[in-house]
Amino acid sequence: MIKARFSKFAVALAAAATLLGSASVVAAETESAIARGGRLYDKFFAENKAAKPAADHPAYPVKGGKYGKDASWRCKECHGWDYKGKDGAYAKGGHATGIKGINGAAGKDPAGIAALLRDKNHGYTEAQLSAKDAGDLALFVSKGQGNLAKYVDASNKAKGDGAKGEAYFNTLCAGCHGEDGKKVKDGPPLGSVADNGAEMMHKLLNGQSGEAMPALRALDHQISADIAVHLTKLPK
Repeated sequence: MIKARFSKFAVALAAAATLLGSASVVAAETESAIARGGRLYDKFFAENKAAKPAADHPAYPVKGGKYGKDASWRCKECHGWDYKGKDGAYAKGGHATGIKGINGAAGKDPAGIAALLRDKNHGYTEAQLSAKDAGDLALFVSKGQGNLAKYVDASNKAKGDGAKGEAYFNTLCAGCHGEDGKKVKDGPPLGSVADNGAEMMHKLLNGQSGEAMPALRALDHQISADIAVHLTKLPK
């Protein structure tokens, strides 16, 4: 009798372990989808290989494409790397558009956000963003913004331990970027762009659009912040 009960308990325990394992896989896949959504937010046509837009986005207030007409279709161009739009780093300067950020959409239903991408203000077609693309981008907007203020200060500088960041960078990133951040020949030296803390955090957490750069989102986000601090010490 006792043996039978123990046997049933063992079976139940194994089933529970299987369910927990499945939940971990689902969580991991959610993180990867959020990271892909972050890359689509950056430059969707580099990430999904859609045709590069040849005309200004209809809702973009600065006509003529100061940064290239395709730039007006990048989510980050209106809503910013800090996700605050007109209330953040893009409140002034060459990227200012007067458009609000996406931070108000954090925690909202991803399906509703995906639907907004098709409305007259956003106007993304299925040729530009497939249903999966729209779903991943919406998931990022809803679940992926996080508490950026914890890692980037009011002056847009990353907050962290640069010494730890050096060790993380040299083991995680230097293989492709070089210890001086200059190894990638078709990109700028990392030290020359590192002062934009929000941009560095976005790319560290989500990866570079269309590139085989690892996304560190599933790790403690402080690791990315520490790396971002170290990047500011690299040669320009």
